[in-house]
Amino acid sequence: MTTTVTDLAALESRAAGELAACADEPALRAWNTRYFGKTGEMAAALKAVGSVEPAQRKAYGQEANRVKEALTAAYDAALAARQEADLLKSLAEDKLDVTLPGRSPQPGRLHLVTQTLREIYAIFADLGFQVFRSREVESDELNFGQLNMPPHHPARDMWDTFHTTTPGVLLRTHTSPGQIHVMRQACPDPVRAILPGMCYRFEQITTRSEMQFVQVEGLAVGPGITMTDLKGTIQAFARRLFGQERQIRIRSSYFPFTEPSIEVDVDWPADDPNRDRLTKGTGWLEIMGAGMVHPTVLRNGGYDPAKVSGFAFGMGPQRIAMLRHAIDDIRLFWGNDLRFLSQF
Repeated sequence: MTTTVTDLAALESRAAGELAACADEPALRAWNTRYFGKTGEMAAALKAVGSVEPAQRKAYGQEANRVKEALTAAYDAALAARQEADLLKSLAEDKLDVTLPGRSPQPGRLHLVTQTLREIYAIFADLGFQVFRSREVESDELNFGQLNMPPHHPARDMWDTFHTTTPGVLLRTHTSPGQIHVMRQACPDPVRAILPGMCYRFEQITTRSEMQFVQVEGLAVGPGITMTDLKGTIQAFARRLFGQERQIRIRSSYFPFTEPSIEVDVDWPADDPNRDRLTKGTGWLEIMGAGMVHPTVLRNGGYDPAKVSGFAFGMGPQRIAMLRHAIDDIRLFWGNDLRFLSQF
C-alpha cells in the first residue's frame, strides 16, 4: 500500500507511462478505471493518508492531491486527443457519396391513446356532450371531500395518492373532481360534459397498471335524468366504439360519489382468437364504472338533488385501446418504441 511520498512518485511515474501506452479509447477508459475507479490505485492512495505518520501526513496529503490532479488532467487531455484523432480518421476514410438518394423524413402520427381519445370525443359530441378540461393538481377537499369522501373515510383506501409538500394539495387520483368544477360553473343550467385528463396514483407499475394514466369522466345533470338514460348512453357509446352488434352487461358496484353504482361490461366477439385471454374466459370485458350522481355530490356542485338528478361514468382510454387491439402490456404506451407505435 502507498504510504509515503516516495510511493506516490512511483505511482505517478507508472501511471503516466501506462497512459502514454494506451493506443485507443477503450484502453484509455480501462486505465481510468484501474487508477480512479472505486477500488483503483489512486483511490487507495488517498485512503492511505490515515496510516501515514502524523508528522508526514500533511505533506503526503498534499502530494496525493497533486498526483491525482496531474493524472486526471493527463487522462482528460489524452482522451480528447484520441477522440479527435478517431473523428479525423473517420472523416478521411468514410467517404460521403453525394450522389446517393436522400432519406425522406418519416411522417409522424398520433399516439394510439390520442387516437382513442379523439374517437371518444367524437362519439360523445354526437350525443350532445361537451369537452371540459380541469386541473391535474387538486386540493384534498375537491379530490375527496366534495366527492362524499371526508377525512378518514374508508373509500379513500381505493386510491394511493401523490401528496405535494403543500398540505392539502395533491395530484388528482381520478378525473372525478372535475364534476364539482363543471357543476359549479354551469349551475343552475343542465350539464352534459366529458372531462378527459391525466391522473396519478402511487401504484406499482405492472403490465395492467401505471402510476400515470389518462381517464375520461362523463357527467350529465338535469331534471328527470334516470338510470335508463345512463344505460342508453353507455349502450350507444359501446356500439359506436366496439361495433353495432355489441351488447352491454351491467353489474352492481360501489363508488362513494354515485348511488346506485354500476360497472359496465361489453361482450367480446366469439371469433376473436384473443377472446378467452382478454375476457378471462367469461366472454365479457369491463370498460367503465358508472352510476347516478350521489345527492351529496350534486349538493356540493350547487344543485338541489330534490329538483335535479344526474349520472356519471369513468373510463380509461388506454385500457380501451388495449382491449380493441389485444395489447398485453400497458407500459408499451409510454415506452416510445416506434416499432410498437407505428402499428396504429
